Amino acid sequence: MENIVDDLNYRGLIEQYSNEEAVRKLLSAKQTIYCGFDPSASSMHIGNFVMISILMRLQRAGHRIIAVVGGATGMIGDPSGKSKERNLQGKETLEANTQSIKSQLERFLDLSDPDKGLIVNNYDWLGSMGTIDFLRDYGKYFPINYMLSKEIVASRLEAGISFTEFSYQILQSIDFLTLNKKYGCKIQIGGNDQWGNLTSGMELIRKVEGENAECEVMTAHLITRADGKKFGKSEEGALFLDPKLTSPYRLYQYFINCADDDAIKYIKVFTFLPHEEIEAVAKDHYGHPGSRIAQKKLAYEVTKEIHGQEEADEARKMSEVLFKGEVAILSEKEIEELLGSLKVKLDGEKNLVDLLVAVGAAQSKTQARTFIQQNGVVVNGESATDPNKVYGTEDALCGKYIIVRRGKKNYYLAEI
Repeated sequence: MENIVDDLNYRGLIEQYSNEEAVRKLLSAKQTIYCGFDPSASSMHIGNFVMISILMRLQRAGHRIIAVVGGATGMIGDPSGKSKERNLQGKETLEANTQSIKSQLERFLDLSDPDKGLIVNNYDWLGSMGTIDFLRDYGKYFPINYMLSKEIVASRLEAGISFTEFSYQILQSIDFLTLNKKYGCKIQIGGNDQWGNLTSGMELIRKVEGENAECEVMTAHLITRADGKKFGKSEEGALFLDPKLTSPYRLYQYFINCADDDAIKYIKVFTFLPHEEIEAVAKDHYGHPGSRIAQKKLAYEVTKEIHGQEEADEARKMSEVLFKGEVAILSEKEIEELLGSLKVKLDGEKNLVDLLVAVGAAQSKTQARTFIQQNGVVVNGESATDPNKVYGTEDALCGKYIIVRRGKKNYYLAEI
């Protein structure tokens, strides 16, 4: 079996190993590996897809993977990366989120055979655990000074942390021990902000099963956006995996507009292209500056991986249509998808000058006339030079839309 560690390292996916040599040795034979997913929202986001992609890579390399949806731990709340206590969710909301996250995971993981992959819910073993059992069977293994030393807790001490969130690392450790006993799971993966929780689980297994028990952990880099913020559900402009929350086109547009160096980094992280092809794309990309070769490849591959080839083809077509200004060929659905958020309703027919002002393409009639004189206005894909031309329903695309472009990139949408 080909060792997957070299591929993970090449892609810059792993930041920390408990012991890289031991992980490499374990992965030289078939292993069971798990990763947990927090159901604190109804959809995962592109940051979660990094972890999903690692599970997919491990599975394709011949290993069995387990995705744990945190139906129990989600009721508590992970303190990592938070400056204050999170609001606890109601049971109904959490159950709906858990089912939604499970459905998303099923899109990406091969669950055709339990020997290849499983999705489990940690509520199944944590939900019925009594307080005395929790304290007696597990709490005794966690010295308070040990728990306080974990960065995941230490970073919250000044602002304050409740016993509820303080106990989170014990619950996650129980997950690892449970999966180790039931499924022979020896490796846990997670985001780098989970390092303290992951190592706690590893150490619990060794305390219970013996110090020579085979178990290791590894954490993935928290992939950041161009502004330095991590991809997350709470960040403005979050990229969700649910197409109702983040459309395939918007996902495509995000990646096609990323910086040159980020494009190469993201191709390694988010796509499954072989190393040779990635290196060829990088060489071509840097050899033709300004052509955005890597961005186009990245945007298409990511959209295809998450939403399928048909949606990726559609997103690419829509992007090219806007770039070339060939908006007249768009369907009503595509117009809404591309420009719906810019839509301005008109109260009747408008001449070109008033149209520009109405949709926000010009701040005044004088400015509108200037744009027209400079040949900087396009309406429904055709150059517009007559300030007195009146636009009504007979000029509208799909019977109701007028698409205005000012300059090369500024689009506006009017609905009659």
